[in-house]
Amino acid sequence: MAENTGIHALPITVEYDGRSITITPAVVETNRGLVLLDVGPEGAVGPLETHLTSLGYELADIWLVVLTHHDGDHAGGLAELVERVDAVVATHREEAPYVSGERDPIAGDGDRYPPVDVDLELADGVRIPTLGGPMAVVATPGHAPGHVSLYFPDGNLLIAGDALVADGSEGKLAGPKPRFTPDMDRAMESVGSLAALEVDHTLCYHGGYVDRGSKRIGEIYDRRRE
Repeated sequence: MAENTGIHALPITVEYDGRSITITPAVVETNRGLVLLDVGPEGAVGPLETHLTSLGYELADIWLVVLTHHDGDHAGGLAELVERVDAVVATHREEAPYVSGERDPIAGDGDRYPPVDVDLELADGVRIPTLGGPMAVVATPGHAPGHVSLYFPDGNLLIAGDALVADGSEGKLAGPKPRFTPDMDRAMESVGSLAALEVDHTLCYHGGYVDRGSKRIGEIYDRRRE
């Protein structure tokens, strides 16, 4: 990902659910400061802070946190973050009850992360101005009821969350994992929605950056019944 776009991938390796995983939150520069896209699980704030320092920023520069969805590996570290920074917390309206503690997370055994109030409920089509151009919220339900992806039309960049994964040794772009996707049919319809966008490159939370876009996403959608 080009550094001058103002969009930065922040790959970190953390312990989650008894194992070590590599995840890829992202941060986007705006005139107001930074927008953080997903936090990571509990314990992720320290590694995120290290990344931001290397970019010349501090945690305090984060003014908005956008959660693609409520799973613990995306939102578990949110409580620690908002204890340290005065940031607005945003997610889709269908994800908000899980983040705020009104409902237990769908994935998990009841041992949930600390709940955090949601300040802003997002909807499909909302656009947030950034230095990389408008960031559009794209509803991509299936992996979670209110899962969203983020699309930057100025650079044809898709930040997919868990709607897609970069799977395999060569970072091949693939569809959502059935094992972790409660509503696979709906998730694949979301893949179809993403295929309709003009995407040249994709950032997945699991697997990181892939230099693939609409053509590959369309192939994933077309093979959904195989």
